[in-house]
Amino acid sequence: MKILVTGAAGFIGFHTSKRLLDSGCDVVGLDNVNNYYDVNLKRNRLKILQDYDRFTFHKINLEDQGAVEQLFNKEAPHRVIHLAAQAGVRYSIQRPEVYIQSNIVGTFHILEGCRHNQVEHLVYASSSSVYGLNTKYPFSTHDSVNHPVSFYGATKVSNELMAHSYSHLYGLPTTGLRFFTVYGPWGRPDMAYFLFTKAILASEPIDLFNQGNMERDFTYIDDIVEGVSRVINKIPEPDADWSGNDLNPASSSAPYRLYNIGSNNPVQLMVYVREIEKNLGKKAKFNMLPMQDGDVRKSHADVDDLIKDFDYAPKWNVEDGIKNFIQWYVDYYKIGL
Repeated sequence: MKILVTGAAGFIGFHTSKRLLDSGCDVVGLDNVNNYYDVNLKRNRLKILQDYDRFTFHKINLEDQGAVEQLFNKEAPHRVIHLAAQAGVRYSIQRPEVYIQSNIVGTFHILEGCRHNQVEHLVYASSSSVYGLNTKYPFSTHDSVNHPVSFYGATKVSNELMAHSYSHLYGLPTTGLRFFTVYGPWGRPDMAYFLFTKAILASEPIDLFNQGNMERDFTYIDDIVEGVSRVINKIPEPDADWSGNDLNPASSSAPYRLYNIGSNNPVQLMVYVREIEKNLGKKAKFNMLPMQDGDVRKSHADVDDLIKDFDYAPKWNVEDGIKNFIQWYVDYYKIGL
């Protein structure tokens, strides 16, 4: 099977591509390798993938519709995993226009490529950020997400709606995956755990918003990849029980599904920080700050549908996950502890 993975040089895209290659799939990687964060990290991920004979890479901007069309025509992927996006809640407050181009226009071009090239199944990345003002825990795909608090979250809600329209109008099977605070080796340097580790090692204070009174459903990268690899192999069908009189956002009369992938085990931010301290053997200094715009105090994933439909639930805990990340970090950056 040939699978197109967008964002292949990114954190989740790299791990997903490697998993697919190890399982015997042909993988076509797409990425623009932009400088939102360290380009060398992206290039080093790609070097690992390019050691596989079944990996082909294309450096393309998703905003370039002609280039995306040519890619689909040339490679003719059977299925698509769309992970490319402009990430970051905070950056979306500063530069919302970037998110329109990457997350809205780029996703539209992927949908068009799938529509015109008989793609069997499109799996795309959504985010826990879509839950916004929701305070009904755990967050469920069966609940409304009409009140995002960040523009990043709004673009992800838009992606879900765009996918549904293509599933309904053109019969394109689509599955959206709402990822919850993904972390692990080869991660993004703009993520909190990466920033915390760098600051602690440099004896600099770390920023803790809302005075550190935060909870997150931290999800280790291996759990995310396991979920994605299972989902891509199961093509959704119309839900025979779905009714317009009792709207269920998680499914449809079209071949469309939404799932959460999270640990279903929220962890206090300070507990997370203590795990990083323990593995570094060094205490953190703190800069306590108020809640920032676009942020939420707590996230908690309901993964019952993932268990029911795929016989799978994330299994990693933060103790083992942080240990693996720190081991990778000190090795990659050649830091002696």
